[in-house]
Amino acid sequence: MLVLASASPRRQELLRNAGISFTVQPADIDETPRLGEAPRDYAERLAREKALAVWRLRPQDLVLGADTIVVVDEMILGKPVDAADSTRMLRLLSGRVHRVITGVCVAEAVASSQLPLASNAQAPTAFETGSETTLVTMNELSDEEIRDYVATGEPMDKAGAYAIQGRASRWIPRIEGDYSNVVGLPVALVYRMLNERR
Repeated sequence: MLVLASASPRRQELLRNAGISFTVQPADIDETPRLGEAPRDYAERLAREKALAVWRLRPQDLVLGADTIVVVDEMILGKPVDAADSTRMLRLLSGRVHRVITGVCVAEAVASSQLPLASNAQAPTAFETGSETTLVTMNELSDEEIRDYVATGEPMDKAGAYAIQGRASRWIPRIEGDYSNVVGLPVALVYRMLNERR
C-alpha cells in the first residue's frame, strides 16, 4: 500500500490522474530551514522527514513524502503566512524567472537494505530521496493584479503564493521542465522511484 504523507489536494489529484493507487496520512513536522541550508537540500530533507514520520506509524507500508518550494535569488519561498506575505512573494517573482523544487522520498521496510539506513527507525528502513527542478517565467504583475489575486485566497496554501494550475496561469508564459512538479509533485520521477520497488 502506498501512503502519501501529505494533505495536499493537488498531490492527490496528480497521483490519481497518473493511475497510482494510494491512501493519505499527512505528516506533521517542523519545516524551519536550517542555517545555511541549500534550497534543494531543504526540500529533500523535508520530504525525507515527512516520509519517515509517517513510515514509523505504518512500517509495513510504502510511504511517499514530498515538499515543494519556490526559489528566487537563493531565497526559499514556502507557503505565505498571510495576505501581506503573499503580496511580498508575488512582488519578488514578478517579471522574473524562478525555480520550483520538489523533494520526494520513498520509505519502506526491508530485510537487508542496499539503501541508506535511517538511524532512529523502529526497524531497518530503506529510503530513496530525489528532487526535480523546473524553471518558471512569470510576467510582470501590476500592484492591482497582485492585490486582486491575493484577495481570491488562492495564494494562501501554495509555495511562492501562486497556483500555476489556477488563476496565476495567465501570468506564466514559459516553463522549462516538469509541469506537474510546479503543481506539487514530479509524477514521472515518483513513478520511476515506485517502479524500482516492484
